[in-house]
Amino acid sequence: MEGGKNELRSEGRKKAWNNVENMVECRGEGMDGDSYCFGVDVDADDGMRQPLLLLKRDKNTTSQIAVVGANLCPIESLDYEIVENDLLKEDWRSMDRVQIFHYVVLKWTLALMIGLGTGIVGFFNNLAVENIAGFKLLLTSNLMLERRYFQAFAAYAGCNLILAVAASALCTYIGPAAAGSADAKLDELKHDIECWHLKLIFGSILGVSAGFVVGKEGPMVHTGACIANLLGQGGSRKYHLTWRSLRYFKNDRDRRDLITCGAAAGVAAAFRAPVGGVLFALEEVASWWRSALLWRTFFTTAVVAVVLRAFIEYCRSGKCGLFGNGGLIMFDLSSSMTTYSSSDLVAVIVLGTIGGVFGSLYNFFVDKIVRTYSIVNERGTIFKILLTVTISLLTSCCSYGLPWLASCTPCPTDIQEQCPKIGRSGNFKSFQCPPGHYNDLASLFLNTNDDAIRNLFSGGTDNEFYISTLFIFFTSVYFLGLVTYGIAVPSGLFIPVILAGASYGRIVGTLLGPVTDLNAGLFALLGAASFLGGTMRMTVSVCVILLELTNDLLMLPLVMLVLLISKTVADCFNKGVYDQLVKMKGLPYLEAHAEPYMRHLVAGDVVSGPLVNFSGVEKVGNIVHALKVTGHNGFPVVNEPPFSNAPELVGLVLRSHLIILLHGKKFTKERVPTGVTDVLRRFGAFDFAKAGSGKGMKLEDLHILEEEMELYVDLYPITNKSPYTVVETMSLAKAAVLFRDLGLRHLLVVPKTPGRHPIVGILTRHDFMREHVIGLFPHFKSCKQVTFK
Repeated sequence: MEGGKNELRSEGRKKAWNNVENMVECRGEGMDGDSYCFGVDVDADDGMRQPLLLLKRDKNTTSQIAVVGANLCPIESLDYEIVENDLLKEDWRSMDRVQIFHYVVLKWTLALMIGLGTGIVGFFNNLAVENIAGFKLLLTSNLMLERRYFQAFAAYAGCNLILAVAASALCTYIGPAAAGSADAKLDELKHDIECWHLKLIFGSILGVSAGFVVGKEGPMVHTGACIANLLGQGGSRKYHLTWRSLRYFKNDRDRRDLITCGAAAGVAAAFRAPVGGVLFALEEVASWWRSALLWRTFFTTAVVAVVLRAFIEYCRSGKCGLFGNGGLIMFDLSSSMTTYSSSDLVAVIVLGTIGGVFGSLYNFFVDKIVRTYSIVNERGTIFKILLTVTISLLTSCCSYGLPWLASCTPCPTDIQEQCPKIGRSGNFKSFQCPPGHYNDLASLFLNTNDDAIRNLFSGGTDNEFYISTLFIFFTSVYFLGLVTYGIAVPSGLFIPVILAGASYGRIVGTLLGPVTDLNAGLFALLGAASFLGGTMRMTVSVCVILLELTNDLLMLPLVMLVLLISKTVADCFNKGVYDQLVKMKGLPYLEAHAEPYMRHLVAGDVVSGPLVNFSGVEKVGNIVHALKVTGHNGFPVVNEPPFSNAPELVGLVLRSHLIILLHGKKFTKERVPTGVTDVLRRFGAFDFAKAGSGKGMKLEDLHILEEEMELYVDLYPITNKSPYTVVETMSLAKAAVLFRDLGLRHLLVVPKTPGRHPIVGILTRHDFMREHVIGLFPHFKSCKQVTFK
């Protein structure tokens, strides 16, 4: 009789697992298994777990792959929540004051190292760009002075082509994750993607030097985040570079904070704007913020500023080649008169409105162009390089050919600057003009992007550029910035947007010159602000960055006004460019607000099946089988008789912790708890820490013998006994806000009424995705997405 019951139990368990396999068979083994949930019932007679309400919900069908760099990869969320299991509690109890002090000091030391590293990289980035681009422009200028125009174009286009091919080949063959805008890759960094930091640095130098309408601020942000990520890994077991002192940071929570510091340092290095870097991290990078992180981020950016100032002072003596006062786009407008009247405010309102329209249109075209380029890039690496070559030739033809359309202008007599300028930079480029004359369009095209912005921002030069010149330059830069984005070159969007906005603002300032007190240079600044607000949709950080760039606090009210207007206008048409790119890549990004239709649903409405849970003391074979047939990264642990009078939720255990526990083979023949003391004899708390660069132990590394499959293992010591839970009747809108604000990966849904299985399901970020919710409730499809900022 007993044998028949065991046989029936075995058949029932196999049947239950077959149901699980059928529900998850389409899930890739390496993918994030966070999109699952519904209950598993326990038969009181034989302990067999059956899927609960199996027919109520299918599995979550939202995409669990995304574009990472240039590749299509599985994605998974990170574990920002502290896993409060018995092992961690025992470890923290054993720590003395010296260890705690060491941990705190190490945080500030890493912040210092991030600032030093990012500042040094930022300086040498600018040093290399100024010297490489300067050599190219000097060669072109010397050939032009000798009236060897064809040779000048060949030298200019040839240098650009060589630099472009080198940058593209570097990104395509060695570091594909470095290509494109680095600002939009910060979410990828939070998915523990390996950083191609060295390739990114050299690719950025080559790409900017090649004359593309791109900026180096995006790669600098990415580089700062990469430096922080590498330091926060605590070393690498793969390369035997593990530093024991950094073991405290082998968790996603501390790494996230370090990456935030690195991103802020990147902005500070690119714009020499430490406060703007902090606000950029707060407004655009971090989805979770606290005061301690604010202090460390501010300290990191301050270190960057000190490092950059020290190197720049050294270079003022002329020991850095062609790198002098420029290169860090510091535009000093403090000497400009910034008195304004009510009529100027009207002009600023019009400027902001049109800038918002142009900014939203820019985002629209970026979306279309990137989607088109993705079709080309899918055909192989050679097509990526050919696309880069095409854009390089187009840029060279525009930069060298369009200045021939401009007429020569006599040099002003009331200026102190040399005219025409002989050399690589300056406001007054000679180009093909006779002595005593300059070509205003060449002054913008045949310069680095930083120097072109400096020329547009310059005050007291209202009559330097013809209105036709500004129209040609604005149209060209707007177009080239669009077609350049998406090629296989590290790039940033700030500089192209500032260039287009400054030229547009200068046009408005030239037209309104007779009726306004503001000079054309200040209008260029406001135009750049309007374009930044219309494309990036950032306000506070952009405002402070621009003020730190221009050193003009009197412009604060106007910059604030134009940013608010442009952002408000642009929000009426589409989302910010970074939000569009994150969505295009397929990353499951959660907005800070809940969608309106979520208020009509409850948490229990969107959980999906099947749910696989374990007992506190579980059979090894069941765990191995669950890990093989599912991609789930978290499993509920439920107490059952005889360990409790009725089924009750114990907590949540992570997939990575299960693999490490199984690898230790602390198994028992009897189904009894062994306790945390026994586990501590075999493991330490840091054995369960996350390995650097995702090089942790995998399921394939386990070698479980057949006879060990029938043994038991105690899961209580590694189970998080205080997971976040919500009742199944909670509003989905509230659950979404709670999930995002706390930076969760799993949110357990429990039943409202007693007598049922202790867990209804688990909510993950994929369950809050619009595609999943609309798939379950198609009648909400007509609901318009609303953006609250």
